[in-house]
Amino acid sequence: MSKMIIKNASELVTCKGKSPKHGKEMSDIGIVKNGAVVIEDGRITDVGTTEDILQRYKENDFKILDASNKAVLPGFIDSHTHFIFGGYRADEFSWRLRGDSYMDIMNRGGGIVSTVKSTKEASLEELISNGKKRLDSMIGFGVTTVEGKSGYGLDLDTEIKQLEAMASLQKTHPVDIAPTFLGPHAVPKEYKGREDEFIDFQIEKVLPVVAEKNLAEFADIFCEKNVFSIGQSRKFLKKAAEYGLKSKIHADEIVQLGGAELAAELGAVSADHLLQASDKGIKAMAESGVISTLLPATAFCLKEEYARGRYMIDKGCAVALATDLNPGSCFTNSIPLIISLAALYMRMNIEEIITALTINAAAAVNRVDTIGSIEKGKKADIIILEYPSINFLPYHAGVNIVETVIKDGKIII
Repeated sequence: MSKMIIKNASELVTCKGKSPKHGKEMSDIGIVKNGAVVIEDGRITDVGTTEDILQRYKENDFKILDASNKAVLPGFIDSHTHFIFGGYRADEFSWRLRGDSYMDIMNRGGGIVSTVKSTKEASLEELISNGKKRLDSMIGFGVTTVEGKSGYGLDLDTEIKQLEAMASLQKTHPVDIAPTFLGPHAVPKEYKGREDEFIDFQIEKVLPVVAEKNLAEFADIFCEKNVFSIGQSRKFLKKAAEYGLKSKIHADEIVQLGGAELAAELGAVSADHLLQASDKGIKAMAESGVISTLLPATAFCLKEEYARGRYMIDKGCAVALATDLNPGSCFTNSIPLIISLAALYMRMNIEEIITALTINAAAAVNRVDTIGSIEKGKKADIIILEYPSINFLPYHAGVNIVETVIKDGKIII
């Protein structure tokens, strides 16, 4: 049946809006007590209290889902991941535990370059198969849309192979995928000291093929000391924009380089990581509307200070949260972990956290007009918790409490 009513929700969290929420607005998540949602042909057609909805619709005409004593929310959106890759780096995690820094590991051939080797060796079929398993895990946590980056090829063939794996999964998996071309993710050994030439290679040889094959919506670059400079990042992202790719940027993760300011200058969709973002950069992001995508599990796994989420919100930023699932610095796709870290260590309240995982995350993947909230006209991407209140999300620390996942109006879990 393509018609459904979810009724009797103890808390129906609408997150209503067609634009990201900034600053204090992030606490307004539009809770409807004893709420109900009408779904027809994969879209939300009505929202209100159960009493009002059942006065307007005949229950016999719909599949009925009783959400008594349960909270109902928009599907979560994981707006920064690297979920297509080959190989693993469990040994590096142990090295970090004994005190080796992320940059030390990179400098001796580990890190991103290690995954590049494994991804080059993996077949397209292997990338698709492993990617499917990761998407299956994500949907179990209530994720209905995910952003996925390339960046573990650094060459033409492997970058295209990663993006083609995502394109294949987009056709076969219920989770929607927003693909990002991250060709300048690290400097290959053969280009050490010739970073400008590597940027030119990405611009002249890889970018045109990505665009021609229509394999990506976004372009991204690791703007960081000893990786790619502000000037190199500006050059790459401006050229990508000429090919129709919207800008994202790995910004100010390890040192304060000015990536946040560059994101504001370019009108990027999002600036991500931001552990070292300056006050000036934060102000610029707030004023320009750049989504500040924070990745607390990466700081947690690297034992670094967390990004200043509380400060960013207080200064008017639109903050999103994401997992940064990747095989090196953050091998987790746990939404419950993200919620716990944001609540306990980034001083975000649960309303802000939900906004950051729904409507603001939708803006970070340029889909705020179709997903991220429960309101008329949007896709019916909805999750139901096993408990009656959103306060159980941080309270039941680190535990997945998503009971039902509805994607495009169909019950997936």
